[in-house]
Amino acid sequence: MQLECLTTCIITQHGVQMFTQNVTRGLSQRVLGSALVDVLTGPHGVDRYTELLAPTWTLGEARGKVVDVRRTTPRSVTLTLRPNNAFDRGRAMRAGQYVNVTVDVDGRRHTRCYSPANAEGSAFLELTVGHHDGGVVSAYLHEHARPGMVVGLAGVGGDFTLPTPRPRRILFVSGGSGITPVMAMLRTLIAEGHTGDIAFVHYARTPQEACYRDELAAMPRVRVLHGYTRSGEGDLDGRFGPQHLEAAMPDADAVFVCGPPALIAAVREHCSNVHAESFVAPAIGLPCEPTGGRVTFADSGIDVVDDGRPLLEQAESAGLTPQSGCRMGICHTCTRRKTRGVVRNLTTGAVSATAGEDVQICVSVPVGDVDIAL
Repeated sequence: MQLECLTTCIITQHGVQMFTQNVTRGLSQRVLGSALVDVLTGPHGVDRYTELLAPTWTLGEARGKVVDVRRTTPRSVTLTLRPNNAFDRGRAMRAGQYVNVTVDVDGRRHTRCYSPANAEGSAFLELTVGHHDGGVVSAYLHEHARPGMVVGLAGVGGDFTLPTPRPRRILFVSGGSGITPVMAMLRTLIAEGHTGDIAFVHYARTPQEACYRDELAAMPRVRVLHGYTRSGEGDLDGRFGPQHLEAAMPDADAVFVCGPPALIAAVREHCSNVHAESFVAPAIGLPCEPTGGRVTFADSGIDVVDDGRPLLEQAESAGLTPQSGCRMGICHTCTRRKTRGVVRNLTTGAVSATAGEDVQICVSVPVGDVDIAL
């Protein structure tokens, strides 16, 4: 039997180790035609190769493997992820921060920001994802998440965190899926043995949609109050106001609130020393009419006529797939270089007219002709 020499490559945790192995011509043809050899001769990095062997085995790209899936409410799914070694396994991540999670949906990568609910220092990440109507990623995870699924992890950030030293008397307020960073803080405080006073007010539409109810009820030294906007079964009636504050903790040293803008505004109106995180971007109206200018995505050689939408949406409509995360100006994943022209930030109203300036294309709209490095 005629043999030929085929050089193969094994990628180890410490680098690339080459060895020579004699294989039959038939086997060599199958190997040479495989996806692994195809990418080994291509222009991609090592992580592109190793994902063909094991999706979470990479040298530099952080990923997480879903090891548990729980659907404890009709409109949410809770995932437990085991990060690979490229992720810091939560040691540097602080309670209340977010992480960018990337999933493949119908062959296209989508990235969103989620705040893990686990305590600081955990070896696992716990994500509770609310199912939002029209949400691509949330709907996909709600329907299709399963143990063994692998997601991308990147971009840990956010300033919604507990200060050091910890405040003595703390009031937490959350609405809907805003409960996840608050749970991370609560779990962290309990793990640390915090001896101060803690109160937590959570708002959901119904008792059935309130996450973590059993765990909250069992938490030591935490006063928990629920308010339900579509049910009268809660501890509190109506929206947050003076009566709710009085029932929870009127003299807190620090107040942490995460939820929709209306809830944050109400808490700011009645409380001082407020730390806030919103999962909905502040609404600033789009121009009444598109400017009619030219938007040039220079790296791709694509020109479009401005239609008044954020640059990210216009790029996607033109067939481009720029990386993005929160899509509301928080995570900065979508930041791109503006080489020419003027844009307006929809969340702040600020105008950028300087050439060579980085802008968040998810919340930036053109004001006339604009060139973007994309």
